[in-house]
Parts: sequence; structure tokens; C-alpha cells
Amino acid sequence: MSEAAMAGSTTQGELGTVVIGGGLAAAHCVHALREGGYTKPITLIASENEVPYERPPLSKEYLQGRKPAQELPPFTADWYVEADVDLRLGVTAESIDVSAKKVELGGPVSVGYENLVIATGCRSRLGGRNANMEGWDLPGVYTLRSLEDAKRLKEQLVSGKNLVIIGAGWIGMEVAASARAAGVEVTVITPDPVPLATAMGSEFGSHVAQLHVSNGVQCRFGTAVSGIALDPDKGLAVQTPTGDIRADFVLLAIGAVPNNELAVAAGLEIGTGVVVDEHLRSSNPDILAIGDIAEARNTALGRAIRVEHWDNAIRQGKLAAATILGRDESYDWLPYFFTDQFGLGMEYVGDRGADDEAVVRGDMTSGEFIIFWLRKGVITAAMNVNIWDVNDHLRTMIGKNIPVATLQDTDNDLMAL
Repeated sequence: MSEAAMAGSTTQGELGTVVIGGGLAAAHCVHALREGGYTKPITLIASENEVPYERPPLSKEYLQGRKPAQELPPFTADWYVEADVDLRLGVTAESIDVSAKKVELGGPVSVGYENLVIATGCRSRLGGRNANMEGWDLPGVYTLRSLEDAKRLKEQLVSGKNLVIIGAGWIGMEVAASARAAGVEVTVITPDPVPLATAMGSEFGSHVAQLHVSNGVQCRFGTAVSGIALDPDKGLAVQTPTGDIRADFVLLAIGAVPNNELAVAAGLEIGTGVVVDEHLRSSNPDILAIGDIAEARNTALGRAIRVEHWDNAIRQGKLAAATILGRDESYDWLPYFFTDQFGLGMEYVGDRGADDEAVVRGDMTSGEFIIFWLRKGVITAAMNVNIWDVNDHLRTMIGKNIPVATLQDTDNDLMAL
């Protein structure tokens, strides 16, 4: 923390850029500013006591002991010192005074800005329709959004313990794979018919379900959870219509909620997140929003989208820097993400719609295949599973009209399509 923050004084002098957030988007924004020749003051305010770090490994490599905490930050603490970035860790931005153009940090402490970047990310959803799930705060019930969350969860990954995961999205299924690798007995519960049903559809979801079942994960699909209870003698009980499921510990993985409170209080336009244009400027031109919280106009798709993935956070951090530096760049890339679960590694690019037609190239039972999604014959998204060095080419195929039979025929050279 800077001397000014510790002293409780209000920052004076030349105004520059203030970034609120401790994730990849914030880190890459300040890095790109300095790399781009920005010489004005930069202040990064992070509520966690960690140097800004990447979060995708928390459910995979970190839990499995393959990536230690010190390797999570993309830039070291020394870099922030060398780059003259005022890095304030363990500090909470309490409000934004848009008329005075300053961020209030509590008491007499505030930081003035010329440009403000909000990169506050998301928090775990604790229940449907914004209501807390009964029992969410019991001892032994965990969420996974931060390094501190991951540290607590990792301590519980002891062979023979029983873990119940409520939710079958990306975090839930990745933690299930990591827990099984540690010898933990795992049960996944979801009201959906297959894992990842909303994100990826039934074809890939069914494949993921079979993969997990074959690796010993107990799956309760089409099952709702009404709450969690604690019996002093029997431990945790996850309550379902067909009976309680006992657990030594529970992970809530039922989605995320954008941390929009600062933006709402500042009077910014809000949709599914903070509404920003293709340059990531909000309804207040001095304030940008990036990463998980940004509902940004994507020029490649011709509409606004909000994306909660690693690649988007990095790219939007860099784009925000370009906007502040006065460069005419825009949000023009297609969403991309990846996952690793057991022996499955996949990369996805594009913007699949719920009603898009899924076309499989290759034999899914072999574990190596590609799925294309088509809307009225036009490719909207593609995913390679255990087939590498093709994702860049798949990206070029988005928007093309290629016959289904041609896509499915593996005798056709993919790179020629």
C-alpha cells in the first residue's frame, strides 16, 4: 500500500488513471498503459491482499498442486514498483464521486482521476433469483472466486472425503475433476439434464457427463437443491426432493453475479453488466468498464455481450489502455475460452446460440473431435477437443457457410475449408 493510503490523506497533484480491481483485466490495463508510453500517474486499487492474479487456474492447476500461488500473477510486485504504479492492496473502493472525479476509499482518503477503469469482476451466486440458498453460510460450504477461496477449498481435498458440488458449469466440473484427482468422492447436482447445458448444449454436455461418470463422479442431473443443513453428528446434508445427500464439504458453483454496485451508485447505465461502447467507455465518458462486469458492444457480432472468460479479460484490459491512449481500436474479437478436465482439453471460439445446430466432425467416443455450431447454415462457433493447433483456423471459419456434410467428412482437409 502506498504511503498516501496508509497516512489517510487525499491524493493530490497531477491526475491520471485509476483502476479498480485485482484480476487479469486490471493488471493488463495498467501494464498496457505503461508499455504504450503513458506517463501520467496510475493507481490500482485491489480489495484483496494479493498482487493482481489470474483466476482460471484456481479450479484446475492450483487445486491440483501444479501451479503455486506465486505463479498466478502475470506481473510481479517488483514490476509495479518499477513501472511507478501505485498499487494499493487490501483497499476497498467505497464509492465514486463523478462530479469531483475521485474514488472514495473511506474516511478522508480519496484518489482523483482523469480516467477511471472499473474492473471489479464477479462474485459467486448464492441462490436462484438473487436469493441466498438456505445454508450457504454453514461451516464446510465453499465458493470459488478468489485465491483465498481456493486455499480453503484445497485444504479439504483429502482422499476419502465426500464433496458435493451444487452446479455443473465450468467451475463445478473443473473442481470435480481436480477433486477426483486428489481421491475425493464427488457428487455433482444440477437441475439441468447435462453439465454445461446452457453454455455448450446437449452434445458436448453429454460427452462431459460420460467423462466424469467414467472417472467416478456421481452425477444427479435434473435434480434441484432446496437448501443445505448441518447435523452435528452426521455433517452436512444437501437437501433434494429425493432425499438428503451427505457431504463432508460442499461447493456452491451456481454461477456468478457482476460486482456492479460502484457503477450503479455512480449512475452509470446498467444492463447485464456495466454498459460500455466498442471502446469500453461507459455512459460517463471518463469511466471505462472491463472484464466480467462489462456489457460491451462487439463490432464483430454487431451487438453487446458480457463475457466472463480469461481471454476477454486480457484483451479488454489492453483495449481500455488503447482507448485511454487515444488509439482508435475497438472490441472486435470473438469470445474464446478453454478447459481441462481429466483427459479432456478443449478450446472454444465464437458465439453459439441456444438453438444453433451442432455438427460433430470426428468420433466423439475417441475423445478427439470438433464441434461446429451453425445458424441457418452459417458457422457461429467451433470447439476443438484434444485436437491442437487448429483453433486459429477455426476462428477464420466463423461466419462462413459450409455444407454440413463437408464439415463432417474428415477426409476433407480442415485447413482447406
